[in-house]
Amino acid sequence: MKKIALITLVLGFLSFNAIAQEINWLTLDEALALQKKTPKKIMMDVYTNWCGPCKMLDKNTFQNSDVANYVNKNYYAVKFNAEGNDVVQYKGKTFKNPNYDPKLSNRRNSVHDLTRYLQVGAYPTVVFFDENSEMIAPIKGYQTPEQIELYLKLFHQDDHKAITTQEQFNAYYEAFKPEFKS
Repeated sequence: MKKIALITLVLGFLSFNAIAQEINWLTLDEALALQKKTPKKIMMDVYTNWCGPCKMLDKNTFQNSDVANYVNKNYYAVKFNAEGNDVVQYKGKTFKNPNYDPKLSNRRNSVHDLTRYLQVGAYPTVVFFDENSEMIAPIKGYQTPEQIELYLKLFHQDDHKAITTQEQFNAYYEAFKPEFKS
């Protein structure tokens, strides 16, 4: 009887994971290399290991099948630990975290130089880049699937280029009809 229960549990877990859509996460270096061959915008999730809203964004938003499908089709998706120890090349510069402490890897650590360069001051922040690796905008805070859909489509379709005032953005926001399901 215990074997049947265990098999049922394992099969249930496997079928759930087969249904759950995953975003194809890359490093920034990988995304920039791919961008040179096949231009696409980049969506970068700037997170920390200790950040609760970052974990919620992963679980509730980035695991949403509508979000994952749209991101995988239209963006190179980058996961970047804002307090991590990766060495990153961007815009001809090398970015590091010189004060990184391995003992604090799952707690507050020093801020990575790229995090500072991108002027990210809150976690999570989703940073969007154009096809030429130029930063378009950082979107701060936790986003539901419906909330992030607006930004995914705004930047992918280049609608942001026609928006120059807060009033224009407000009108775009009011007219936007989300299609992603929670």
